[in-house]
Amino acid sequence: MTTPAHVAIDPAILYFGTPVVLLSSLNEDGTTNLMPMSSVFWLGRRAVLGIGAKSQTALNLQRRPELVMNLVAADLAPQVDRLALTTGRRDVPRWKAEAGYVYEPDKFRAAGLTGAPSATVGPCRVAEAPVHLEARVRALHPLGVDDATAGRSTLAVEAEVTRVWIAPGLRLAGFPDRVDPDRWRPLIMSFQQFYGLGARVHPSRLADIDEERYRVPAPAGRTA
Repeated sequence: MTTPAHVAIDPAILYFGTPVVLLSSLNEDGTTNLMPMSSVFWLGRRAVLGIGAKSQTALNLQRRPELVMNLVAADLAPQVDRLALTTGRRDVPRWKAEAGYVYEPDKFRAAGLTGAPSATVGPCRVAEAPVHLEARVRALHPLGVDDATAGRSTLAVEAEVTRVWIAPGLRLAGFPDRVDPDRWRPLIMSFQQFYGLGARVHPSRLADIDEERYRVPAPAGRTA
């Protein structure tokens, strides 16, 4: 089979596909703000999230470094989309205002979602989301500090997961602490469009490694 020649392009964004997360953080008045986002990855018990440095979420995390990553399934796309052009900032940043964003103080109401109390952090979880990852922020890293034109507009948030909640139906049979990948169907965003996860396409030799080998011991003396 002949491989087609590649072409060089200059895309404005590089969102080739990542899970959609509703990020919970605490507003100054104690209410929970929700931000839909899809720049996230995990290594061990740490998550790295990319967020706008001028967002309400960024302000909240600098003031109180706690959050919940609510991972949504594909069937929650309509609720996520209702939050797409909302912000928790009263003073809507100019770029967002010009793009059509509006101030929304009650994201749960706007999306038709329900708050649920967390166990180790202050912000509420999203009851309808099948996966909740409570976490504490361990570091905030400004991105693009070497690029004067970027204006340090993005933060990389390093967070340590302190509690994992999943819907019972996602448990792998016979393993109380494992997720069944055939049942977990996350909502994926690829180049600003929503997609679901299809069926398994090929067996993975990595799956022969016991998941417990990847477990990272909690640091001595660390409490949630």
